[in-house]
Amino acid sequence: MIGNLNHVAIAVPDLKAACNGYKNMLGAKLSEPKDEPDHGVTVVFVELPNTKVELLHPLGVDSPINGFLEKNPSGGIHHMCFEVEDIIVARDHLVAEGARVLGGGEPKIGAHGKPVLFLHPKDFQGALIEIEQA
Repeated sequence: MIGNLNHVAIAVPDLKAACNGYKNMLGAKLSEPKDEPDHGVTVVFVELPNTKVELLHPLGVDSPINGFLEKNPSGGIHHMCFEVEDIIVARDHLVAEGARVLGGGEPKIGAHGKPVLFLHPKDFQGALIEIEQA
């Protein structure tokens, strides 16, 4: 059912410092920062030949990333995103198999302008999983 790994997301306490590290130390190409108010984050994508790394920084005091950074003050891997052909078919299959979809189960538009859903980490060995319609 799952397709390509779209990205691995890393929550960062200092977006500018994180961008400098990827750009200056690793020589990576970065996207421009983009605020995603519906998700409470600012994102920057590190563009790689076969996938992306998404740098997540809290956008406002209600950002879901704030809680993660309180537990992990230096930042860390927040989630993995896999592509699916049809997000509704994928959601229905996952629910039928016992997976829990977060946020009421209805897709939201993600940072790539495509529908996304998040799956409960307790159903995937502690890893928060995002699925994105390809």
